[in-house]
Amino acid sequence: MKKDLFVAAALLLSLSGVAGAQNLKPITQEKATRLVKTLSADDMQGRASFTPGGEKAADFIAAEFRKTKLKPLPGSDSFKQTFKVFRVTPHELEVKLNGQKVATENIFASTNYKELEWEANTDERRIIPIPESENARDAMMHIFRMQEDAIVLVHPKHAETFANYKRYLTRGGIVQETGKGASKVFILTDQASLQNYDIEIENKIEELQLTNVVGMIEGKRKDEFVVFSGHYDHIGTHKPIDGDTIANGADDDASGTTAMMLLADFYQKQRKPERTILFVAFAAEEIGGFGSRHFSQQFNPDQIVAMFNIEMVGKPSQFGLNSAYLTGFEKSNLGELMQKRLQGTTYSIHPDPYPKQNLFYRSDNATLARLGVPAHTISSVQIDKDETYHTVNDEFEMLDMAHLTSMIKGIALGSYDIVFGKETPTRVDKAQVQ
Repeated sequence: MKKDLFVAAALLLSLSGVAGAQNLKPITQEKATRLVKTLSADDMQGRASFTPGGEKAADFIAAEFRKTKLKPLPGSDSFKQTFKVFRVTPHELEVKLNGQKVATENIFASTNYKELEWEANTDERRIIPIPESENARDAMMHIFRMQEDAIVLVHPKHAETFANYKRYLTRGGIVQETGKGASKVFILTDQASLQNYDIEIENKIEELQLTNVVGMIEGKRKDEFVVFSGHYDHIGTHKPIDGDTIANGADDDASGTTAMMLLADFYQKQRKPERTILFVAFAAEEIGGFGSRHFSQQFNPDQIVAMFNIEMVGKPSQFGLNSAYLTGFEKSNLGELMQKRLQGTTYSIHPDPYPKQNLFYRSDNATLARLGVPAHTISSVQIDKDETYHTVNDEFEMLDMAHLTSMIKGIALGSYDIVFGKETPTRVDKAQVQ
């Protein structure tokens, strides 16, 4: 009799982990509503980087992490991971070609140096013509990615494309560091070659701060990490509609940040996980992904087992309620593992149905994927039809809260076996990631 009782008790204990995985009671629509409403409220001012609204959002997320009783990263007493970036703004730019001064409106530069002085009789630089017959936009994008200095001679036929890039670059850009990397000077001219040139550039350099918010649940394996993330920044103010100028960013990405915070609460209420879990609210996704770049530099990427980045999950997908898609589905088997775990449930995960939108590279997962991490974004927005994206109409009232809540539950179930060490996704082939 005692033996039978012992076997029954052991069986009950062995099933308790499975039952715990199915216990989704900590994830409620009421909690999700409070979080997403707060993050997308007008008093957050659109959560733009370097603004009081963005700082207020970071403070709110840190306070939620404290309530959830997450731990800061080892060696830190704060959930805030603050780091420096630099704004580089053009101040002076003078170019002479073959002794003739070029009009200011026909010049722009891409550089993070405070000063540049180039002359034809000093170090050689590549001279790259973009002739009348070439696709100027494609050529410029290729040149921007080049890791060498260049002077680019753009045919006047491409004046409109040239002007668009000039307008963007002369506003000033954010960089992680200054005084390094390749510089390019673009000149609108009918010349296709140069014998002589004289270029002088002076930029204004401004040091700024950005802040990720990072919390942790320590697992049994302290050197294996599973990341849940969303970016908390948005675009601030935008073109007014009916007098409203605040781009609240309810779906983009208060919804994903809310999901990340409720997943922290869910996993905190489970037994001790096998792998250490990191919960991250990234800064500055909208202006170049600087938050995820800094975060990725704090860890050995080989120790990050998986990254579940969550972006725009507040509206039903084309696959219906309780469903989402995974960007870059084919780049690892993370999506297949989630599908396997969700079999027999009401939740489903699908390959990205919008490959032409290049969504895999448009969120914070891409930074870690380039390092080999199985890092993907979970989303449900019908991006080809969504009319509120980056507008002042991306407000709480546009969200389907029942769907958002179900998405959080689906991610909790789909990630469970990876968090508890039963499954390990394949790595991303770095050679196959841009």
